[in-house]
Amino acid sequence: MPSISNQTAIAGIGQSEYGRNLPDSQLKLGARALKAALDDAGLQREDIDGLSIHMGWPLGLDYDRVAEAYGLNTRWAAQTWLHGRFVTSALQQAAMAVACGLANVVACVTAISFTRERQILGGPGDHEGSREDGGTHGESPSYGLTAPAGGAAIAMQRYMAMYGATSEQLAAVPIAFRKHALLSPYATMKKPLTLADHQRARMVVDPLRLFDCCLVTDGAAVAIVTTMERARDMKKKPIPIAGMQGMRSGRDEFIFAPPNLGINQQPAHSRRFTAADNEVFAMAGVGLPDIDGLYTYDAFSPLILFVLERFGYCGPGDAAEWVQNGRIELGGELPMNTSGGLLSEAHVGGWNSILEMVRQLRGEVGPRQIPNAKHLQFSTCWGDSVILGNAL
Repeated sequence: MPSISNQTAIAGIGQSEYGRNLPDSQLKLGARALKAALDDAGLQREDIDGLSIHMGWPLGLDYDRVAEAYGLNTRWAAQTWLHGRFVTSALQQAAMAVACGLANVVACVTAISFTRERQILGGPGDHEGSREDGGTHGESPSYGLTAPAGGAAIAMQRYMAMYGATSEQLAAVPIAFRKHALLSPYATMKKPLTLADHQRARMVVDPLRLFDCCLVTDGAAVAIVTTMERARDMKKKPIPIAGMQGMRSGRDEFIFAPPNLGINQQPAHSRRFTAADNEVFAMAGVGLPDIDGLYTYDAFSPLILFVLERFGYCGPGDAAEWVQNGRIELGGELPMNTSGGLLSEAHVGGWNSILEMVRQLRGEVGPRQIPNAKHLQFSTCWGDSVILGNAL
């Protein structure tokens, strides 16, 4: 297969502050992040000729309004709406546009004002779920299932019934990510989390307790993508995009579980997934032992278990035990979401983890640094993935 491995790189990153009830609009938060990314790369606004935004309706503006507001003149643009499914899609589209010559420098922009949008849209429930009328998202508003937590909860209920996993085992995920957040200057959560805290927290959707569900925050993040050749001449160390694979869809897929639990239209089976099932490793020229840290869209704690199994780090039903004893913590075998992720740093659509990966590979994160990190992977349990490498 043709490959664009290492042809493109992330050359600059930037962010706004993260928090709840921030006074600034999405557009202003995004502008702050874009300015920071331009400064990080040593670029000017006029250098941006491509735009890949991850903030479309119903929780944001369209690409043309963003370009107009930021004073950009682009010759290529792509847009996804604000959902964790589209983190890697937005980044992959930017990389492909640059590799194909459709743009020279692409800004990937996400800006989120969940607290402000909640006030505008009003009331409980998930407006995106209603728009999809169920879909592969797992929501089914006509049956009262109106929020993403329901889909993740159903998948975890099935997983627990099949494999005997427990809520106490699941708690290892948010506890690990809270430890990481305590080391991040950007994190909104600053209080340690214990197993007792997790177990006495209120149930949101059985078996998901409060700390199994992501934060609701405001913030913005930007990553600038260009050719590897051009990135070498920029201000900061370039981070190559070494491997990619797209998100999966079809009757065997359910967005909140790997295709083996028998959820929705999935068949129930116990086939183990391996690196050979995932072309991202072949494109990057690495195997599972080469991955120094794994990052994922952790909207809900079970998604961590599911991504570990989908990408072959452990077998079906093994992940709940696999994550115990600090295995996914800094200093463990496979550190995950080392800035705290959506569960403890902030909900920035997953882009806070992309920025964290870049900082890790640059060696900029101090006490939460993964020693000698060379390859970091971002993946979701619905199958998309990107591997970032150290500069060639």
